[in-house]
Amino acid sequence: MEFKTFLFYAFSVVLVLAALRVITARNPVHSALFLVLAFFSAAGIWLLLKAEFLAIVLVLVYVGAVMVLFLFVVMMLDINLDKMREGFWAYFPLAATIGVIIVLEMAAVLLRSFWAPEAQVPAAAATIGDTKALGMLIYTEYVYGFEIAAVILLVAIVAAVALTLRKRKDTKYFAPSDAVKVKRGDRVRLVKMKSESTRPNGNDAAASGATEQQP
Repeated sequence: MEFKTFLFYAFSVVLVLAALRVITARNPVHSALFLVLAFFSAAGIWLLLKAEFLAIVLVLVYVGAVMVLFLFVVMMLDINLDKMREGFWAYFPLAATIGVIIVLEMAAVLLRSFWAPEAQVPAAAATIGDTKALGMLIYTEYVYGFEIAAVILLVAIVAAVALTLRKRKDTKYFAPSDAVKVKRGDRVRLVKMKSESTRPNGNDAAASGATEQQP
């Protein structure tokens, strides 16, 4: 057995075990961490298949952004674990059947690719992980689709900000545009006045002393 094949089976075993722990772990935070491990294992398999770009995207996008958001939301929410597990075993046979079908389909594709001779491998598969070739395709042949996807993502970001923006009465709120337009004369007013002192002068002290000496 080659070392590359050994690494493939090692990453595959870790990936399957981590995926199982995602749905069987009792703590949601532990489930999210096992999902991070599953993503790293999948990125390792992509590297073995010479798909470096897909591996880096998987780590940066899913592990670096999406999973951090998942962990933040899970740790901030007060989740009732007992209520979440209600009806778990009722849907387990259907979920297990779908999972077995997916595993068999993926195994059929992977085993066929491993058993196929080198001559039968498509020419496009040799450059599947070439970042330069992928960039040339994205910015030449698929440039309009790439730009449309970028615009859709931008609209989704703006919509998410607009939907979550709330003006609450119990919190202080100010418009950023009004804060930028404000001038010093509108907020600060300089007043000239004489200096005052709380210490009494000599005449007032003598008068108070004479008053205290009277019977």
